[in-house]
Amino acid sequence: MAAALDDGRLFAAGLDVFEEEPVPTDSLLLKHPRVVVVPHIGSATASTRLKMADLAVVNAVAALRGEPMPHCVNPEVYTAP
Repeated sequence: MAAALDDGRLFAAGLDVFEEEPVPTDSLLLKHPRVVVVPHIGSATASTRLKMADLAVVNAVAALRGEPMPHCVNPEVYTAP
């Protein structure tokens, strides 16, 4: 990505998550003038946070009722080994 930024194939980048974390302190991306790095707050809009809260409540209610959670990220937990 740093090479693409340097040679103009990519104008800029906004990064919230990296493949390797913590990011090595010598990463070219951390020092690049056209890169903005944020600490996992890319989803911190009011509407996104409200939707996240709604999904969490729906999942919690289903779990408390003994039902499968409709927004489960690992639905394999509902299958017998």
